[in-house]
Amino acid sequence: MRGSEKRQHALLRQGAVPRSPLVPDAVEAEIARHDWESTECGCGRSAGHLVAAVRDAAEGHPAAFHALEGHVFFAEHLKPPAPAVCAVLMAVWAAQPPRQATREALLWTLLALLCTVDDGGTHEAGLHGQCVAFIRTGTAGFRREITAAPGSGPAAYAEGILEILGLPTS
Repeated sequence: MRGSEKRQHALLRQGAVPRSPLVPDAVEAEIARHDWESTECGCGRSAGHLVAAVRDAAEGHPAAFHALEGHVFFAEHLKPPAPAVCAVLMAVWAAQPPRQATREALLWTLLALLCTVDDGGTHEAGLHGQCVAFIRTGTAGFRREITAAPGSGPAAYAEGILEILGLPTS
C-alpha cells in the first residue's frame, strides 16, 4: 500500500470520511452537530448511512437529494432524521450552490419536506415543525432565486416553498 492508500484505509477503518473540498465548512459543521448513528432512519437502519448522501448533496449531486426519499420522508410522512437532514440542506442553501441543477434538486427536496403531514402537537413542534423552522431561515435566498431566474424550475420551487410558509414572494 502506498501512503495515500494507507490514509484512505485508516479513515475507512475509523469510520471517518475524507473531507471534500466541494463541501463548505459550515455544512461539515452542521453534519457533525447531529448524532446520526442513534437516529433511526426511515428505512429501519441507523441514519448513519445518510451522512454520505447529505455530503453528496452538498457536493452538488442532484441525484443525492432524490435519494433521501424513503429515508427522510416517504409519501406524506417525515421520518426521524428529517430535522437533521433539513438543517444540513439549509446549510447547503446558505452556501449558495452555483449550479442550477443542484439548486433545483435542493428546492424540490425542501418542498417535499414541507408537503408532509404536520405531526406536531399543541405543545411541541414535531418533525414537520422543526423542518419548517429550518426552512424559514432561507426565505431571503428563496426570494433571490425567484428574482434571479423567473420562470425557471428553481424559481417555481422557491415560490411554492414561500407559499406553503405563508410568506410573500417579494
